[in-house]
Amino acid sequence: MAKKDDVVRGYAEAMYSIAEAEAELEPVEEQVYAFAKMVEKRAKVREALIDPELPNENKRILIGEVLGERANPVAVNLLGMLVEQGRARDIGRIAESLAEVAAERRQQVLGEVRSAVPLTDAQRRRLADALSSATGRTVEVRVIVDPDLVGGVVAQVGDVIFDGSIRSRLDEAKQQLTA
Repeated sequence: MAKKDDVVRGYAEAMYSIAEAEAELEPVEEQVYAFAKMVEKRAKVREALIDPELPNENKRILIGEVLGERANPVAVNLLGMLVEQGRARDIGRIAESLAEVAAERRQQVLGEVRSAVPLTDAQRRRLADALSSATGRTVEVRVIVDPDLVGGVVAQVGDVIFDGSIRSRLDEAKQQLTA
């Protein structure tokens, strides 16, 4: 029997191959990753996706609605396939593995960045350059909009976390004032 990590990696590699063959790799990669991060936060969506009583067609419609009007059809189909294969619980791990596979194929490492607001392409490039300089590796940035952040960004590359959030700066200021 295959280990769960091998199964997750297998799905990620299959999704990568399909998205690449359809010439939709970048939007699929971004939308699958964003969808997985959103599902982590919204329990009702997660529960609906794993509900055996809910028809698969309804789950596909839900996926499309969550991704919004700019939903990439290949991303919707791949996420639908995961749900139909009983892998809804693994979507987060599969999405992360897909991002890792894509980064590896581009000879890069994945960096997850949480920001209070969407970043422009120029801001993404500057952030990727800064993280690459800091880590000594070429970093591919995945941005997750997190309204819980007051401002600034929090980046993670592997086990290293760079916290440039306003909340952490306020906490530091508070500690200095009370010291």
